[in-house]
Amino acid sequence: MGGVTERTDLSSGEEVALKLAFIRDNPDLLRGEKDIYEVLNGGIGIPRVRWFGQESELYALVMDALGPSLEDLFNYCGRKFSLKTTLLIADQAIARIEYIHLKGNVLYTIDFGLAREFEYTDHTKQFEGLALGGTRRYASINNHNGRGQSWADNIESLGYVPVYFARGSLPWQGLKVATEDEKDTRIKEMKESISGDTLCDGFLPAEFATYLNYARGLAFGHRPDYSYLRRLFRRRFQAEGLR
Repeated sequence: MGGVTERTDLSSGEEVALKLAFIRDNPDLLRGEKDIYEVLNGGIGIPRVRWFGQESELYALVMDALGPSLEDLFNYCGRKFSLKTTLLIADQAIARIEYIHLKGNVLYTIDFGLAREFEYTDHTKQFEGLALGGTRRYASINNHNGRGQSWADNIESLGYVPVYFARGSLPWQGLKVATEDEKDTRIKEMKESISGDTLCDGFLPAEFATYLNYARGLAFGHRPDYSYLRRLFRRRFQAEGLR
């Protein structure tokens, strides 16, 4: 993958995001990602595809530039978000995941480049022996164990994000190990041994632990109750007297 850069559209003067991929590496990967963005077109928080095509030995995907990431904002705020900000992020993120899950029954992991079609027949069978996909920091336990993923895994991965913001880091970051395989094993073991309650204790209200425990308890192929999860955070928002 050639990476993502910010460029200026010479015809409109607008800033755009440019994602490049070498054709020799995987000619279908970026094209597939473009198709998924088009399926999701019109959803809140989904960037528009401006152009896709081939330039020399590269495929180029041109999309809306969306501004700073949450990590950028986290650093700008001195690596500390208020509870209000964290609750608002959780509420909006669940809404985005629900839209993605419902729109064309497409499954997402961390990146749209890792997406695959989630057919109805997949709901009852879970593949084994798969390689870890996405970012270790937020990967679900199923992902670490080489199992096929479904909606629950997206919900679990999302649950680690507010914990990261509240703590400043996750317990499995910065491990001193000899190999990448050993790191994967250690992270998996830590996630399996640390409950949602322990992860959130002293950092976040109980609703975040409830969310994580709920996500981890979902069976493969079972749709999450998005309304229930959003109510958890909205009730806490109200209980805190936030506006």
